[in-house]
Amino acid sequence: MTPIQETEIDMEKLEKRTMPSLTWRINEEKAEVRGETDELDAMRQAVSKILQTERYRYAVYDWNYGVELEDLYGKNVSYVIPELKRRIEDALLADDRVTAVTDFSFREEKGSVTAAFTVYTIFGEVTAERTVDI
Repeated sequence: MTPIQETEIDMEKLEKRTMPSLTWRINEEKAEVRGETDELDAMRQAVSKILQTERYRYAVYDWNYGVELEDLYGKNVSYVIPELKRRIEDALLADDRVTAVTDFSFREEKGSVTAAFTVYTIFGEVTAERTVDI
């Protein structure tokens, strides 16, 4: 039997790391990944990918990654708008490079709601939007 040794970790001595922003450049129009991108352009990609990934669906992603939108389908618009705002904020603020998500505006069209907003990051501002079918 192997003895168990308890070790105390001094939390004050641990170093907090920020997620790196250097990543592969995704060209959605050409459907290719080529080259690298960093800082604000990388954040545009990160915001887009987070908003396109349904949280908890893919085992490859951590449970803090993505946004929960599937259960909003078929719901009343008066419920969808505040929930959409809350869920977008929750999804994006999970990334420690995002400092705030503000300036929300909502547009209701036949069968959908679109949220437009500004994402403030440590590298600058990113404008984004996400549409949900209702």
